[in-house]
Amino acid sequence: MAFPEFENYLKSLTDLSDAEVARISALAKERKLRKNEFLLREGEICRHKTFVLKGMLRNFGTAPDGSEHILQFSPELTWTLDAESYDNLSPARYSICAVEPTEVLQWTKNDFNTLLIESPKLKSLSEKIISRNIYNSRQRLLTALSATPEEKYEDFIKQHPGMLSRLPLKMIAAYLGISLKTLTRIRHAQLLATK
Repeated sequence: MAFPEFENYLKSLTDLSDAEVARISALAKERKLRKNEFLLREGEICRHKTFVLKGMLRNFGTAPDGSEHILQFSPELTWTLDAESYDNLSPARYSICAVEPTEVLQWTKNDFNTLLIESPKLKSLSEKIISRNIYNSRQRLLTALSATPEEKYEDFIKQHPGMLSRLPLKMIAAYLGISLKTLTRIRHAQLLATK
């Protein structure tokens, strides 16, 4: 089965042959999620690499009081998984859930590992994505530890301009590690400043 968005994504980042792209697509399983439907629940084992075709997912942990701590948003044309669970086949510490109706492609660990062996170009792309994710996570951690709430929000707008209109404020607050009240105050102050 062909997935044009995914195939165009691969071709834009690699010089994989049409046959290689077709082989990667052939091993993918398509899955559609409703808004708020879980792709992975905390405690389950993450058995798939997931690529978002359309929509958006969020990776989050749940605190004892039930509040969410959002680690990552995965909009279209990005990859997601619970890496520790996937690598070690251990129970996931985080959940992955659809923010909006979402379509994904998934590969089992065995199938994806086979593809990495068969295709050095896919392996190289995978390594670049992992490196970029590590870099982004470190930058985000530094911002979370050292920035003011206003600076965190400004950084979010700069890094993810297209997501602002797609996300509820409570999710943005949970991602930034600030209260909804604080986020509302910051946004209100910005609106007043632009008038």
